Amino acid sequence: MLVLLAFIIIFHITSAALLFIATIDNAWWVGDGFFADVWKVCFTVNSTNCTDIDDSFVYYSTMQAVQASMILSTILCCIAFLIFLLQLFRLKQGERFVLTSIIQLMSCLCVMIAASIYTDRRQDIHNHNWEFYTLTAEGTYGYSFILAWVAFAFTFISGLMYLILRKRK
Repeated sequence: MLVLLAFIIIFHITSAALLFIATIDNAWWVGDGFFADVWKVCFTVNSTNCTDIDDSFVYYSTMQAVQASMILSTILCCIAFLIFLLQLFRLKQGERFVLTSIIQLMSCLCVMIAASIYTDRRQDIHNHNWEFYTLTAEGTYGYSFILAWVAFAFTFISGLMYLILRKRK
């Protein structure tokens, strides 16, 4: 039982780390000489020149939805971990970690929403903000975007594990 508990804790911490990296790091859309994420667009011709994504962008509300969903998923994942630790010592034997599971599945839903919005609207955002994304047409999805989808899978599996898990001796 102790090995299972250690595995679940490590799995949850890994999920939270993936969410932090995917939210903070600047690599959702990358290519030769540029990288972009949900916070800024940077070009690296001779030196790094970054432009923050603000309300001057067309589809700024779309990027705000992605930003908010990623932040919320990270916060919910951390809250779920704290509640798990609290329930670990407070639940009676035989009870399930339902509250932890619900919060972790909400985190899963938030990261899915953020990655889905970015997947669907990326081309519109780039086409309508050509002054910022002129050199980004030949780019690909970066590792932060991929980590967001991996974090989705991890938080989903973690949420299901908490739903099935019972507190034993």
